Amino acid sequence: MNDIGRNIPATAAARPAQGALPLWVIVLAGATVAGIGMGLRQVMGLYLKPVTENLGLGREAFGLAMAIANIVWGLAAPFTGAVSDKYGTGRVVVFGALCTAAGLYLMYAATSDIHLFISGVFLGFGVAGAGVNAMVGAVGRAAPPEQRTAAIAVLGMGSGVGVFLALPYAHLFMELLGWQASLVVLAATAMAMLPLAYFVRVPKAAAPLSRPQGLREALAEAFAHPSFWLLNAGFFVCGFHVVFYGVHLPAYVADLGLSEGVAVTALTVVGIGNLIGTYLAGQSARIIEKRVGLSLIYLGRAAVFAGFLFLPIDGPTIILLSAVLGLLWLSTVPLTSGLVATFFGPTWMTMLYGIVFFSHQVGSFLGVWMAGVLYDATKSYDAMWWISVGLGLFAALVHWPIKERPVARLQFEAAVSR
Repeated sequence: MNDIGRNIPATAAARPAQGALPLWVIVLAGATVAGIGMGLRQVMGLYLKPVTENLGLGREAFGLAMAIANIVWGLAAPFTGAVSDKYGTGRVVVFGALCTAAGLYLMYAATSDIHLFISGVFLGFGVAGAGVNAMVGAVGRAAPPEQRTAAIAVLGMGSGVGVFLALPYAHLFMELLGWQASLVVLAATAMAMLPLAYFVRVPKAAAPLSRPQGLREALAEAFAHPSFWLLNAGFFVCGFHVVFYGVHLPAYVADLGLSEGVAVTALTVVGIGNLIGTYLAGQSARIIEKRVGLSLIYLGRAAVFAGFLFLPIDGPTIILLSAVLGLLWLSTVPLTSGLVATFFGPTWMTMLYGIVFFSHQVGSFLGVWMAGVLYDATKSYDAMWWISVGLGLFAALVHWPIKERPVARLQFEAAVSR
């Protein structure tokens, strides 16, 4: 965090064009919001078995509720992004905090699968307003171009801290209070994001030299850009991987007869690895092209999922594979969002990243739902490990032909400004 503040000019750090707050304050607040929002999302896997057993439901029902949360998140992300880009990020954080608290309370009070599905809708809206995707625009607009990828990487690190703390936090309250009462504690925790909204209220980007680009023009430009669609295809795979793993790993561990602590430890080391991996991804943009970094990340994921098929699986192996996967977890975020900013600039960055993120959430929906369907049909997760391997190889291939350069409009503006 301090490196970001030291490396940008004093005028930019102290008074960015978009507001009076220093960059480090905006980044820290955004990372904290992302940590809480993403951390609360990540603990849902701990509730799969107790919720389904208490309500007498199969895993498909809970998987579908989480799938609904993820698809709603994806559908809402472009809209919360557009609000953030035009009016500032603060109000979408308030929306996200309130919806997250409501979704957690509805899960606490649920008595049927329908209640779980409604809870999923609110949880989806919640993370759309208070997840990493909602914060990238605020940080991306506040940071100068040369610091943008590193600043966004701090958001991913904040998410990693959130995951690291949220899992043992939720597990502790589940042990002390029971799973239902622990959800009330999590709902109260979500409300802690409300005061942070003030610090991420970064409004729209400064006007460019030419006529400001409108929303329809931004969409038309993005939809006509082939590399934008390749980025969408790759991020679909990211969503499929992380939500399947995060939600179903605790049940997978329990099926093997291992203690619940193995799953908690494994998902916690994902959070620790994510801190390291996201930082390295942010720094890697200075050395190699972002598209190359993304291809390497997805190749690594394919290898990790293959490990679940070919290695002898016990507690230490699961924790080791989770640690490696953690290095590759949200390391995709600074590189993917950085490519959006490289292509199109920061003006509509949150909204355009929200569209890419929708693809991510379609993958999330399919990953978490298919895992439940295939498990109920086969009583095994082997098919999901194979699918995850294949998708990892696919994502590595589709990022390779991306052309990592600004669109013609930005190149023209850069030439005029010189």
